[in-house]
Amino acid sequence: RGIPSVLRNIPEKEGWAALPRWADLDKLERDPDLANYGFKVGEDDDGKTLKIKLKYFMKYLRENRDDSPLYIFDSAFDDDRDAKRLLQDYKVPSYFDEDLFHLVGERRRPPYRWFLVGPERSGTTVHIDPLGTAAWNTLIYGQKRWVLFPPHVPKHIAKGKGLIRRSEDDEAVHYFDFILPRIKSRAAASDGTGDYESFACYEFTQNAGETVYIPYGWWHAVLNLTSTVGITQNFCSQRNFDIVWTKTRTGRKKMAYKWLCQLDTHYPRLAERARELNRKDGFVMKYEPEEVRKREREEERKRKARKEAKATRREKKRKAKLAGKKSKSASSSRASSTSGSFGIVTTHVVGDRDSKRSRVESRAISPDTVSS
Repeated sequence: RGIPSVLRNIPEKEGWAALPRWADLDKLERDPDLANYGFKVGEDDDGKTLKIKLKYFMKYLRENRDDSPLYIFDSAFDDDRDAKRLLQDYKVPSYFDEDLFHLVGERRRPPYRWFLVGPERSGTTVHIDPLGTAAWNTLIYGQKRWVLFPPHVPKHIAKGKGLIRRSEDDEAVHYFDFILPRIKSRAAASDGTGDYESFACYEFTQNAGETVYIPYGWWHAVLNLTSTVGITQNFCSQRNFDIVWTKTRTGRKKMAYKWLCQLDTHYPRLAERARELNRKDGFVMKYEPEEVRKREREEERKRKARKEAKATRREKKRKAKLAGKKSKSASSSRASSTSGSFGIVTTHVVGDRDSKRSRVESRAISPDTVSS
């Protein structure tokens, strides 16, 4: 999986233009390409992006007293005619120059690079980088405090679930000041048992000019100890290809197919590895042509089966209705025949003059007699 590392002096050794431009906050504030660009500083309660022009944010950076300040964490600067000059201010470190996601193009790939400007006390809460990617983070100005948890440490432990009190939040400054010490205290008290078995975390301070490498799957949080300026990128290399592929094929289905097509051309061994992982997991790609055809054939088969089943039910209903009519007709005929076969009993009262009594005489009259 890789080991977290701190690399020194990359911007200096690789000749980044960011050194003179970003390391001086006054100069950065007046940068003609950046001063009037609205950088993302967060989202409101409805999920709407909040932006602020750099020239105003730099004033906020110097004067704010917020417990958890706003933090420029912007990935869209390359869409702006002027702000995209930031891409000329730095280079991807030579240690991390393999990025397999470049095969799908800038338009299709998910956000992967961020320009960072943060006041003291700002930062990021505990997270792992998306889609199984690894990351590098280079600091040009200031100091950052980091904590990293190895992949085997459970999420709820890294996030301090059960250790956050009712009135507290998990903002970066609060996490480092209160929640992280509780996590370490609970781990020490557990003596390596239960959820804290094999527990480990690593803390360190990143200084200006240093680049931190975070392997995929490592939980991490960052707190700005001073005002800071930096850049970070996520990437996929052959080292973490397996985990990135398995997450991308479900999280970015259409992009995964486009990526697979490009891998067929440029990295056929990795394309075969992707298909091997699919077969192993019984995973069917939504957009691969053969699978699309299979799905279409299966849908057509199901459609015909539904149509035939509907026709069968309709025919059964028709026959049942017809049988009901015949049964009713037959019952009516039997009833008429039965009523004609019985005699009709009549009574005749005769007066007896001698005994002055009435006598009722009755006799059975056959149908033939009635008709005459």
